[in-house]
Amino acid sequence: MRRVSERELADRLAALGARAARSPRPQGEAHRSDDLPRAVVGGNFGTPRRLLELFDASVERYRLFMINAQPPVPERSGVVHETPFVGPGMRPSSPHAASRLDYLPMRLSLVPQLFERVRPPDVVLLHTAPAENGSVSLGIEVNILVAAVEQARARGGLVVAQLNPRMPRTLGDAELDVDLVDLAIEAEEELVSPAPPAPGGGSRAIGEHVASLVADGSTLQVGIGAIPDATLGALAGRRGLGVWSEMVSDGVLALERAGALDPERELVASFLFGSAELYEWVDRNPRLRLVRTETSNDPGRIARRPRMTSVNTALQVDLFAQANAAYIGPRVYSGFGGQTDFIVGALHSPGGQAVIALGSWHEKTASSTVLARLESPSTSFQHSAIVTEQGIAQIFGRSQRAQARLIIEHAAHPDARAGLQEAAVELGLG
Repeated sequence: MRRVSERELADRLAALGARAARSPRPQGEAHRSDDLPRAVVGGNFGTPRRLLELFDASVERYRLFMINAQPPVPERSGVVHETPFVGPGMRPSSPHAASRLDYLPMRLSLVPQLFERVRPPDVVLLHTAPAENGSVSLGIEVNILVAAVEQARARGGLVVAQLNPRMPRTLGDAELDVDLVDLAIEAEEELVSPAPPAPGGGSRAIGEHVASLVADGSTLQVGIGAIPDATLGALAGRRGLGVWSEMVSDGVLALERAGALDPERELVASFLFGSAELYEWVDRNPRLRLVRTETSNDPGRIARRPRMTSVNTALQVDLFAQANAAYIGPRVYSGFGGQTDFIVGALHSPGGQAVIALGSWHEKTASSTVLARLESPSTSFQHSAIVTEQGIAQIFGRSQRAQARLIIEHAAHPDARAGLQEAAVELGLG
C-alpha cells in the first residue's frame, strides 16, 4: 500500500478513465455502457465519500456498483448505477433516472460469483481504519468488498483505500492485508448513521408478536427498519440468544446490555447499521466478528445455527404466501438482498423458522398489504409464519387452502378479509 496525495490519486484515476475512452470501437459506434470501467464502492453507511468524489471528478464514464447506496451518489450522464440491492441513493425517482440503473436480481450470497464470472471490478474503493500491524480494517462494511478486492487484484485492477481515523477497527474478515491495497489517501470523515426509525403502535405490536415466537437460545437474523428494531426491543427478556446476521444494529447492542445475548457466543455479521454509540462499541470488540458475504449468507452455514430465526419484512404478501419485498408495481424498490439466503438457511436449522413481518394496511394508499395474488415479482416464499399487527399466521406445513385461510384470519386487516375470502374462492383456495 502506497500513500499518495489527492492530486496524485486523481491523476492515476484520470489515466484509468482515459484508457477506457481510447479502447477501440467500430467506426461510428459509441461506447456502450458495458464497456465502461466498473468501480465497486462500499455501500450502506460505509461509503468513502471523499474517495468517491475524487473518482467521480477524475473519470468521465464508469459503472458504479454499490450495495444499498445511501445518498449522495454520483448521478449524472456517464455514470451507470449497478446493484443487486437498490438503496435510496440509487432508487429511481423518474423514468430518466431509471434508465441509469442496472438492477441485478440475485441473492446477495452470489455477488462474489458475479464478480468472478460476469462483472469483474476494475477499481475498488474502500473506506478503512488506518493501518496497524500490516493490515487495515474495513470497519463497518465488509459485505462483498473482500471478494471485489480479490477479483480486482486477480485481473490487474486497482484497489484504493480512504484511511479514516474515525472508522472503528473491526475484526474477522474486516482485517485486510495492506499488500492487497495499491494506493491510499488519508481523509478524516465523520461516519454517517441512519435516521432512527420511530416505531408506531403497529410496529411495536408486530415486534411483540414476532418476539413471542423466539425461544431462549435462538440465533437471530433481522433486517433493516422499524419492525426488525421493534422485534429486537421486545426480546430484552430472553436469555442465551445468538446473532448470525447480515447486519448488526443498535438493537443488538441493547440486547447485549440487557443480558439477552449468550456471552460465550460470537456475534457474526457482514456490516453495521447504526449510531455513533454502536460504532464505538464495535471498535476492537472481540465479541463481534465481521465476515464476508459468502460466509454470512451461506444457507448451509446459516442452517447450522441453533434455532435460527430469520425475521424479514416485505411490501406485500399474498394468499399463496409469496412475499414481495423488492417492487412497487413494475418499479424496483430494493431487491432480494439476503432475504432468500436466510429463509432457506433458517428453515433447515434445527428448530429454525423464517418469519415475514409487515403491517397489514398501507395508510397512504388506504389499501391492504395482504393481496389475493401478487401483481409484482415475488421475492420469497415458503415461510414459517407471516406476522402483522393483527396476529400470527403459522403456515409452515399447512395445505395451500389452510395457508390462505390462516393468512386471511390472522394476518390480513379486518377491512380486507371479506374481499380476500371471495378472491380465495375464485383462486381455488376457498
